[in-house]
Amino acid sequence: MNKLPAPELNNLTSQIRRDVLRMVHGCKSGHPGGSLGCADFFAALYFNIMEHNPAFNMNGEGEDIFFLSNGHISPVFYSTLARSGYFPVEELKTFRKLNTRLQGHPTTHEHLPGIRIASGSLGQGISVAAGAALAKKLNKDTHLVYALMGDGEIEEGQNWEAFMFAAHNKVDNLIVTIDLNGQQIDGSTQNIMGLGADIAVKLASFGWQILHMEGNNSQSILDTMNEAKALTGKGKPIFVVMKTEMGYPVDFMMGSHKWHGVSPNDAELENALAQLPETIGDY
Repeated sequence: MNKLPAPELNNLTSQIRRDVLRMVHGCKSGHPGGSLGCADFFAALYFNIMEHNPAFNMNGEGEDIFFLSNGHISPVFYSTLARSGYFPVEELKTFRKLNTRLQGHPTTHEHLPGIRIASGSLGQGISVAAGAALAKKLNKDTHLVYALMGDGEIEEGQNWEAFMFAAHNKVDNLIVTIDLNGQQIDGSTQNIMGLGADIAVKLASFGWQILHMEGNNSQSILDTMNEAKALTGKGKPIFVVMKTEMGYPVDFMMGSHKWHGVSPNDAELENALAQLPETIGDY
């Protein structure tokens, strides 16, 4: 797949965001806020950063692989996979419908190409990613493992065991990104269970290499993720702190936890879509 530069990624990202809104509106349920905020990251990852093959093999041998830990932002993941050629874009209209392969949280028993783990339960993706990365090292596969997690998800204790495991075992082919949008389903992360000291300081103390990026800026993502790739193989797993705005760039959705898991009504959908150019074509 040709690597798209930042301007073309921005066009693609607008279309992905339109997909997200239409998918969630179409079934009257889902999680638009985090999906919109992470659209730039997914577009950059699948259309520039990763070496991956839409002809999907479950083992992921000989290619980079990605794990979504905060599985509730499945709409942006599904849209990106479809736009990457993993399955027909038309299938996006079945999101959360009866007998669909596009469940509200990704699952594996539907055999949807691009999905390697079920991630409805939070806090488990980093463990799986660390194990997969270690397996690649043992198999002499030089490709990388990527994972995305949410900042609300960091409250799950299993994450910290995984952080310890990856650093202790020098799993240096693993790049984990955290979506630091400061919001979760019941309110701000600071009010629900504050992280205390800077998350980067905590992960550095665990033995991870730390990077920072602006998650709603395609060029920042490309620059930082390429830097992360250059730092692999040096004895430390990589942790990327990605600052995003929930609901970005839809003006009435941005920055509010209220759009974590609520679908827009007809008028809200029309308003939101008017703010996002149709660049490739709706499904």
